Amino acid sequence: MTAFRLTREVALPAGEAWRRVTDWGAHAARVPCTALTSVTPGPTRTGTVFVVRSALGRLGFDDPMEVVRWEPPGGTGGGVCRLEKRGRVVRGWAEIEVRPLGRGSLVVWTEELRLMGVPRPLEPLGARVGRLVFGRALDGLLRPGNPSGR
Repeated sequence: MTAFRLTREVALPAGEAWRRVTDWGAHAARVPCTALTSVTPGPTRTGTVFVVRSALGRLGFDDPMEVVRWEPPGGTGGGVCRLEKRGRVVRGWAEIEVRPLGRGSLVVWTEELRLMGVPRPLEPLGARVGRLVFGRALDGLLRPGNPSGR
């Protein structure tokens, strides 16, 4: 199992940081070689399912995810979103937490996944790649002056 955690302190209010990090299309657009291919209609909620396609040329796979916990920040409290990854290639979960912090917010992205067919000795490399790729995506989503997150 590959696991990693990303933490960012940002000047954005918690509600805006939440909106950006739970914009699945914007997130997929920031991860190389991925695209959002389907999403349950309506606002995101527990039970929302979306699929991200990862591909390099003709070689690719679908990464279906389901929102199993959806608690947006409200008032002075933080928010939590938990995704379960249920694909044939990628299994595991991701949890996004957004907490108010002074005039900004703290964003914590924790992910634990298993890439089918990848030997256990290579899992530390997977964690480093995950931190790098998702860290860049998270930084782009949270960048000041980038209201769409894309």
